[in-house]
Formats: sequence, C-alpha cells, structure tokens
Amino acid sequence: MTRARLTYVPLEVADQFEDFIIKRDEQVLDAVKAKTKDYSTLSLLKLLYQLRGCAMTFSELYSKSKIRMKRSFLNYLHLCVDYNFVKKEPVGANMIYSITDKGHTMLHLFMQKEI
Repeated sequence: MTRARLTYVPLEVADQFEDFIIKRDEQVLDAVKAKTKDYSTLSLLKLLYQLRGCAMTFSELYSKSKIRMKRSFLNYLHLCVDYNFVKKEPVGANMIYSITDKGHTMLHLFMQKEI
C-alpha cells in the first residue's frame, strides 16, 4: 500500500489529475500544496504534462514541474527518457526535452478532461 505524500502540484495538473489528490492545502503562486497518492505516477505525469505543448530546456522543465528535489526530478526525467516518453536533444549549450508519441499516449491514459 502506498502512503500519502505532501507535494507541490501545478494548478493545471492538480485540476487535470484530481484522482491523485487526497487533500488540497494552500496555494502558492501557480501551484497547490497537496496530499497525494501514487506519488511516483503523479511525478511522471507532472513532467509529461509540462512538455505536452512545447519542448523545454532542463531548467524550464525543472521549474515548471514543481518537483522540488533535483535528485528526484533527475530520477523521473531519466525514467521518462529510458522508457521513451521523453526525448532529449542537444541544441547549442542546452539540452532540449520534448514529449514523444509514447509519452502522449501515457499522459492521455490518465487524463480526466480534454485540454
């Protein structure tokens, strides 16, 4: 059995994946502090949801995903790349991350509302 965890979830992600939210707490800028279930799945979805519209640099994705611990963020990002949900391409001095078709499929399996 997974235990509930307190985390920050971007507002749009919290609205889209309400089944993962046990209890909403205070709102901080564009995120809500929430008690969540299935934390690992939600963390993957936070990454994929941010990439659904456009590719991002590492820093942009880290900031917008609201995964606060960089080590955790790296673990979830590497998992997404390893499972071909996200692809990374070097562009100049930056690494650009974008969602793949497989990543879109994964994201849409969990979506409650169409965007």
